[in-house]
Amino acid sequence: MGPKVYIVSDSIGETAETVVQAAASQFNSGKVQTRKFSYIQSEEDIKKVIFQARREPKCLIAYTLVKPGLSEMLDRYAKDAGILCVDIMGPMLDAFSKIYEKKPKQKAGLLHRLDKEYFARVDAIEFTVKYDDRNDGKGILLADVVLIGVSRTSKTPMSIYLAYKGLKAANIPLVPEVEPPKELFENPDGKVVGLTIDPHLLTEIRLERLRSLGLDTRAQYASIQRINEELEYAEKIMKRIGCPVVDVTNRSIEESANEVLRLIGR
Repeated sequence: MGPKVYIVSDSIGETAETVVQAAASQFNSGKVQTRKFSYIQSEEDIKKVIFQARREPKCLIAYTLVKPGLSEMLDRYAKDAGILCVDIMGPMLDAFSKIYEKKPKQKAGLLHRLDKEYFARVDAIEFTVKYDDRNDGKGILLADVVLIGVSRTSKTPMSIYLAYKGLKAANIPLVPEVEPPKELFENPDGKVVGLTIDPHLLTEIRLERLRSLGLDTRAQYASIQRINEELEYAEKIMKRIGCPVVDVTNRSIEESANEVLRLIGR
């Protein structure tokens, strides 16, 4: 079993968790065990973290503590316990202090305050869930971005990712037997983006989907003939619309979504 990473924060801890996962992805499978300690406020809280960390065979502490004194305290206790401790936020705060020639606010959770941007993101997520995998013309007209493609081309996870960026995302499944909504061909504001994928990879993805559901892997859904038929149909629809196309083959959700953002000028 590999080392465990303790994520310590005087706020939620999402920033440190994201950095930890990004770093872990550079090693082996990229999987790492984490334990999060949020809203750390006192020396007593820090002592509890260290007490737990000392019981681990291997442990790394990654932290984002912006309140005065907390980071120094954690560093000191971790050093005394022989535990490796990494300050995620401190070096960046120091750099910004030099650029702005002023001290940071040293208030936890400013990134997650309930401002207009936060509520816009909530609205975008609600919209995206409502118009997920639906042939709905209304959703196309109201969306900031519309993703189209055959089944299992990452339309849903990419839509959710874009929603967290504050964009109202609708996604439309392309199936040869079902005519897409007429609004799709109007492509208002150039917000429609097509998704495609290598047919052999799609076959493997669909086979795995069938296995996970306990269904017959000989189903037409996962046959290469059916997949080629669907992809050819989708290509015709995309050409008819005149929309840009993103190939998601061997791309992460983030990479594909960022390409979508570039294509729609966001």
